Amino acid sequence: MAGIVSDRGLDKATLSLCAAKICKLVLAEVVREEVEENLLLHAEGLRSADSDQLIQDYHHLIKLTDPEVVPYPSKDLVRANRHLIRHEADVPVLLSAIASKPDWLLTHNTKHFTRAVARRASLHIATPAEFFRTLSGIVR
Repeated sequence: MAGIVSDRGLDKATLSLCAAKICKLVLAEVVREEVEENLLLHAEGLRSADSDQLIQDYHHLIKLTDPEVVPYPSKDLVRANRHLIRHEADVPVLLSAIASKPDWLLTHNTKHFTRAVARRASLHIATPAEFFRTLSGIVR
């Protein structure tokens, strides 16, 4: 979401890497739906022309990135794996990531997507800043 509505920043840079086909965007349906709902809410606060442009830019970004789309996990699978993460709404996101086996799961939600969750799920979870620090060879 931040990469779409911001003019700059690491979220935007991450999406730019995907649009340039340097990285592959893996997009879980559950995340896509949440982003689209939030974009529509954000667009309501804008002038009509800006709102239309935001939605057009989003559709253009999706076309450019050509994401690998990960379907919703089944309700039974979500229920069976509730123990993996504290926040129930994040279970489908985590299961989608487990199913797609991405190199990175990027999020600002470090309150729920913790190191313990990363270990349990065998995923590399990081913020965009951690991702770029790793890419640049800077370790903190």
